[in-house]
Amino acid sequence: MLGFVPPLPQQPGRPPSAGHMIVCGDDALARRLAVELRYVYGERVTLLLPPGRDANSPETPLTQRGRAAALFGRMSAAMNRAGNGGGTTGGSGDTNAGVEAVRIMEAPEPSDDVLEEAGVDRAAALALVYDDDERNIRAALTARRLNPRLRLVIRLYNRKLGQHLEELLDQAAAVAMPGIDPALLDASTTVLSDADTAAPALAATALTGSSKIIQAEGLLLRAAERPPPRPGETADPGLCTLALLSSTTNDPAGAEGSDSSGDEAPQLLPDESAVAAATGRGTVVLEAVSRADPDRPATRMGGRGAPLAQVFSRRLRWSALGVAAAALALVIASLLTTEDTAIHSTYLTLLDLLGMNDPAEGAPAARQIIQLLSGIAGLLLLPLLLAAVLEAFGTLRTASSLRRPPRGLSGHVVLLGLGKIGTRVLVRLRELDVPVVVVEEDPDARGIPLARSMHVPTVIGDVTQEGVLEAAKIRRARALLALTSIDTTNLEAALYARSVKPDLRVALRLYDDEFATAVYRTLRTAHPGALTRSRSVSHLAAPAFAGAMMGRQILGAIPVERKVMLFAALEVAGHPQLEGRTVEQAFRAGAWRVLAIDATPPADRTPDLAALPPYNPDGDAVPPPSGLVWDLHPGYVLRATDRVVIAATRRGLAELLRRQRSVVPRQ
Repeated sequence: MLGFVPPLPQQPGRPPSAGHMIVCGDDALARRLAVELRYVYGERVTLLLPPGRDANSPETPLTQRGRAAALFGRMSAAMNRAGNGGGTTGGSGDTNAGVEAVRIMEAPEPSDDVLEEAGVDRAAALALVYDDDERNIRAALTARRLNPRLRLVIRLYNRKLGQHLEELLDQAAAVAMPGIDPALLDASTTVLSDADTAAPALAATALTGSSKIIQAEGLLLRAAERPPPRPGETADPGLCTLALLSSTTNDPAGAEGSDSSGDEAPQLLPDESAVAAATGRGTVVLEAVSRADPDRPATRMGGRGAPLAQVFSRRLRWSALGVAAAALALVIASLLTTEDTAIHSTYLTLLDLLGMNDPAEGAPAARQIIQLLSGIAGLLLLPLLLAAVLEAFGTLRTASSLRRPPRGLSGHVVLLGLGKIGTRVLVRLRELDVPVVVVEEDPDARGIPLARSMHVPTVIGDVTQEGVLEAAKIRRARALLALTSIDTTNLEAALYARSVKPDLRVALRLYDDEFATAVYRTLRTAHPGALTRSRSVSHLAAPAFAGAMMGRQILGAIPVERKVMLFAALEVAGHPQLEGRTVEQAFRAGAWRVLAIDATPPADRTPDLAALPPYNPDGDAVPPPSGLVWDLHPGYVLRATDRVVIAATRRGLAELLRRQRSVVPRQ
């Protein structure tokens, strides 16, 4: 059977084939990545998992190996159904033909012996996707020593450390093989973060009409989700239509389809005839291409100094205003009843307020009355000053504490969970100036210091307990974004939030497609007027990791319901589907589409298309012109020296990147 998964006993006697790929990890991303490489790219894969149950899902009775085998079985069945249905990439053949099943190994650590048993010395690529950054770094150093030619893809949450590690490992590979041209060296290192890959998509899911942004050579590609047009309206096609959604004018909620949804799934990269025939369907269109701002030093949101409203309470400010008004009235009364100047009257009134003036014996009655009133008003100054001092000290003491949701807050997003994913999503939402209230059970969670520094209102508590979501002002929220690592917790929070506010927009982090489909259908039936969306972080991130293991640059990925569309940079040379064809001829519906061409000479090209221009603190320098040409003529013939930016489906990109399985001689 296609993609047959062997029974659970290990196969220690089977030596790994040369040119295979190794995936090491301890969570859902490792399993998803192995599925992507095996069933989409048709690669030989060895999956290294820790023994025992998944630490991130302690409630499941399956071990890591059992969960992987179950996932492979479901994927194999789905691929069989797709193959019987005629395929989607234009009869290109089975990607998995002649490829044996995934080899599953179990080991607590990716040590030297374990990596050698997995065949790292003969492997083409190694992915280290453990949840622990330190373990990934240690294994990467070991693997580079065992095989300098090995292509490494490393999962790291720390961005700055990842940049330094990438340079270090590439330099180590060049030193280990002197005399080899670094440009021809097939040992590259790519550091990725699943949190960074998935965060923009998750943030956009919670916001109606938000753009999905892909960055290339300092330019931003904005892909916007357009709702179905109303009767009599015409949908804006944008620069081009990237996908047709399952939502229609009569069914705005759609089916939230995935790869296994059949006809209910969204249609990626449709041709003009399909777009013309899809009147009344929601679409994802390429909206605009604009220049990105260069990276700037991180600034504290909300300004450097604390505003007066955060230092002193409203009651104290009104009290101070009342005392000031009383003093002003006394000054005016003194001017009207005496012949003093304004300055002298103000001076005498202040002395009276502070109790520093002599009694007005022998003075006119008006002056004596004003002095008495000033003394009474001065009695109010002492408690007022004392309250101001106490509130100021209290503000300084609680400056490092978490901010509570203000009373009048509305139209905000309630974010559940401040782990790796939730922290990145919080940053993304604040970059979009979206008000956020965070709910986190662990007061020592990774994102708590960031929420404190950004003055984001935070509620510490178990979201499944009554009163926690109410404290986050869920009744006046615009959306709920449930991003904890436990599917059942996210579902329970969504159900409770819907019971409080039935029309609330809900976005859930759910791993399993079948579970997500069941949840979606149930919530849609119970609340037909509300939008429900679900996303899987591993499903969003796995295509980018797989593309990096194939040695190609993935610019980004955007979710289309529960499917994924990829944007990649490719050299035309070596791709017969592109080379010598016009832009129009190179387009294959449902597989890939050429969006831009890099007209820069090969010697002057930027290695990383996703890089921003360097930040100039003076702001006077004009950024260099981009070599990317976006307004392509359909008749332009693609040359071997061209580099193109494409939008592709997972299967389409796999067909373009399919490697020749040849053994590279070791040196």
